Amino acid sequence: MIYLDNNASTPVDPEVADAVHSALRLSYGNPSSAHAIGLRAKAAVEKARAEVAECIGASPEEIFFTSGGTESNNLAILGTALQKGKGHVITSVIEHPSVMNPCRYLEKNGFDVSYVAVDGEGRIAADDVRKAIKRETILITIMHANNETGVLQPVEEIGTLARERYILFHTDAAQSVGKIPADVEKLRADILTIVPHKFYGPKGVGALSVRKGVQLKPILFGAGHEKGLRPGTENVPGIVGMGKTCEMTRLFLRERATHVKKLTDMLFTGIRERLQDVRINGHQTLRLPNTLNICIPGVDSTDLLEKIKDEVAATAGSACHSGQKTPSAVLMAMGMSEADAMSSIRLSTGKDNTEEEIRAAVEIIAKAAQGRRR
Repeated sequence: MIYLDNNASTPVDPEVADAVHSALRLSYGNPSSAHAIGLRAKAAVEKARAEVAECIGASPEEIFFTSGGTESNNLAILGTALQKGKGHVITSVIEHPSVMNPCRYLEKNGFDVSYVAVDGEGRIAADDVRKAIKRETILITIMHANNETGVLQPVEEIGTLARERYILFHTDAAQSVGKIPADVEKLRADILTIVPHKFYGPKGVGALSVRKGVQLKPILFGAGHEKGLRPGTENVPGIVGMGKTCEMTRLFLRERATHVKKLTDMLFTGIRERLQDVRINGHQTLRLPNTLNICIPGVDSTDLLEKIKDEVAATAGSACHSGQKTPSAVLMAMGMSEADAMSSIRLSTGKDNTEEEIRAAVEIIAKAAQGRRR
């Protein structure tokens, strides 16, 4: 199996797995307990908090651990709404469901929500966000990089717009942290979502970076963990693994980005040489180095993926929508025809892929596509 679905989830780095295993064995105490074993667990959590903070240019006290990206996004959006009580929210038409659905929930419960469109390359225009701002706007939530196309959004410009108008800005950086530099201050992000299983860490854990002075209301109710913002006994092994993941990212980000970019370019060049009418969906250059979303006209993507599923792991869009034979909402929002959207697949490379694997994947995909042309 050649694994080209790294935007859905990544293999756990061996050093991260070792850190998780060590925490399971040694840091089994409750971090809220005052005895030595509890204090050991608490120290492990705080060490990880510092690593996550350093990875994104935040302070440790600004990092709040959650169960993953979905909870982090919900906490950012609903936590802001609960704090403000009413108002207007701006988001985009290409957000992940964990952003889109909380916004729809708010819309059904008295909040005003604007959904900014994208152009044919999958990019949001900062000026469109500016035009959508109202006196009542309390939050702008725009993803850093799209999970399906890998297209990068102008979050620095949007964050600056928000900061100048004293509007909170949240960016879902689930796909970008660990793949490209993501510094909260450079991005002008008041709130930022981090998901380690997208960059060689464990599942079931995530974090939200919340800038000092920003007030959110909790959306879960229990004891006073995470400064009262996120109740529940901490997932110590997962948090330790996330910390180690962020440490490895700081050490190897540039090397990994160069490697996956080379492989991604090889993949597209090879497929295009064999299937000349293949084209990239989204911006040609302003995208994640590991992400390739391509349209193969005349080929049903679901049938193609079924044909290669025992040899190459890939998807027709977001893994969150797998099993649904419907066109990608992201691609349709970019103005693609339904036929072209249904003929598109997402390939995402990772640090563990090799050039030999890419060459083999090209042959497998091309052969399968040639046999399934309509």
